Amino acid sequence: MSTSLLDNVVVVLNEPQNLVNIAGVVRAMKNMGLSRLRLVQPAEFDAWRIGGIAHRSSDVVEQAQIFDSLPEALADTVFVVGTTARSRTAQRNYVRPREIAPTVVKHAQENLVALLFGREDRGLGNEALDLCHAAAVIPTNPDYSSINLAQAVLLLSYEIFLARGEEEGPLPRGRRATRPATVEELENTYAALEAGLHRIEFYKAREPSAIMRTLRTVFSRAEPDLQEVGLLRAIGFEMLKYFDRNSSASSPSDPQEAAPEGGAEGNQDPA
Repeated sequence: MSTSLLDNVVVVLNEPQNLVNIAGVVRAMKNMGLSRLRLVQPAEFDAWRIGGIAHRSSDVVEQAQIFDSLPEALADTVFVVGTTARSRTAQRNYVRPREIAPTVVKHAQENLVALLFGREDRGLGNEALDLCHAAAVIPTNPDYSSINLAQAVLLLSYEIFLARGEEEGPLPRGRRATRPATVEELENTYAALEAGLHRIEFYKAREPSAIMRTLRTVFSRAEPDLQEVGLLRAIGFEMLKYFDRNSSASSPSDPQEAAPEGGAEGNQDPA
């Protein structure tokens, strides 16, 4: 992770009204690797309560800065992205978060940049937007466009996190995940399935080779691992064994037991 780059991204909340929302913002920042929070005239601020809501966030909360004015909070930044969802009379440099994220990353390589968010009930005013180089509009359902403060921070921070162009790390693997199956293991699986399907008379008027070719296509697309291939192979074997077991159970072991009543020699009544 480009720690130095993300350290140059400052989240600025202008007149936040609710402590719970501040805690939500802190959680979002921690999720996306951001650590610098500035608050302009917050209605309330209690580091202990925020830490109780946003667990393991003391590093962000303890170094949060509180300012008396927005210009003061933005004074040392070189690029400011505000957020808005409302139409304005004045024309702004409106952008989407994904569009502006690479520009934020470029500036953050050497300088401080700010992500500016307005108060919960009315967002950023024109005076605040005048201090911004761009105004990000997060696309939402037009019938319900309002998102809360922490959501806005998370969405914009997420785009910046991805725009760094670094590997996000491997996706998690299940504890039972195994290596990919080899060609030989796959061929053994196909043979077992083909034999099992033949035993249950699945093919009937179907062409076996066409059926197996379709199964090969499906399994190749799925890229099964060794354990998954083993399970599929076991299904084919079990179809064979099931019919073998039933065939053995239906075959009489004693001819005397199979003879109809009165039909066996020596059991007939005397005339």
